[in-house]
Amino acid sequence: MIKVLGLALYGPLAASTRYRLGQYVPGLASQGIDLQICHLLGDDYLRRRFRGSAPPIVAMLQAGLARFADLRRQEKYDAAILHCELFPLMPGWLECALIRQPYIYDFDDAFYLKYRSGRLGIAKPLLGNKFDTVMAGAAAVTAGNQVLGEYARQYNTNTNYLPTVVDTARYLPARNGRNDMFTVGWIGSPSTAPYLAALVGPLSTLGVEGPVQLLVIGGKAPVIPNVTVVEIDWQEQTEVELINTFDVGVMPLPDDDWARGKCAFKLIQYMACAVPVIASRVGANVDVVNDECGLLAGTSDEWVEALRMLRDRSGKRTEMGQAGRERVVQHYSLSRNLPLLEAVIRKVTNKG
Repeated sequence: MIKVLGLALYGPLAASTRYRLGQYVPGLASQGIDLQICHLLGDDYLRRRFRGSAPPIVAMLQAGLARFADLRRQEKYDAAILHCELFPLMPGWLECALIRQPYIYDFDDAFYLKYRSGRLGIAKPLLGNKFDTVMAGAAAVTAGNQVLGEYARQYNTNTNYLPTVVDTARYLPARNGRNDMFTVGWIGSPSTAPYLAALVGPLSTLGVEGPVQLLVIGGKAPVIPNVTVVEIDWQEQTEVELINTFDVGVMPLPDDDWARGKCAFKLIQYMACAVPVIASRVGANVDVVNDECGLLAGTSDEWVEALRMLRDRSGKRTEMGQAGRERVVQHYSLSRNLPLLEAVIRKVTNKG
């Protein structure tokens, strides 16, 4: 049995922890690889952050001590997978020194920008190149999209494309006929919900023409004139059922460096449920969406035309939804990508 220590930044409430690490545990175990996941910042931390409140200092100190305890036990493992970062605000060279086993660096966002701009940009002189150092020190890198992969290959030639995928045995289509109101759906988190502002104009235009509902799962929705807006708290047990109520799934993004690092995961979730998609022409969206399963939009007018077309052509929605499901099964399913992660682990541990 190959033993691998998974070092996640966040607990399982974070989608990246669940889908980049957690969902692989059973499949890897069936292939003789024991992946044990330890996180630094638990679900309570994320809940507080989403509410805009600070976590208790004592809890943060306890989390740090627990991570050091995990690191002291790393000799029991053949390798590690570091997802995101070992500790916030810790220099890359120190993280490399603390991980004494061969490690895979895994990321699905443009984390290399974290200390270069925004509120943490003040740390740029010390931490601006943190993730470059961590990538260079890794035995392998797994990147969630092609943009991230191209960046990582500057520092580590053993960089592998591993998209963020879904278990297509759980994400199943369950269409229950036409909705009474044309329903546009979005799933995400409070941190990505501001991207919905790009749809205020297009959806409002559509709302003048007829009834439109925007269903937002997991984030704060904008106020949209002429549109019925419904917010629903995210729950793992209900997300698939709710996605199946969408007529169309959307993923608006700005065209900036951070957004280009997004892995189009919500599109994959929609498509797995045979829901047609409309997405901004940015980053991995362009790789995931083809003409058969969805539409790409750049301007507000393009969004209006795309939404209008799928509103008016229910047969096209069904056709695109079926094509999207097939595309996910072939390229973005857990069963298709499990062997890729397994191969990287075996190569890193020399136990192929």
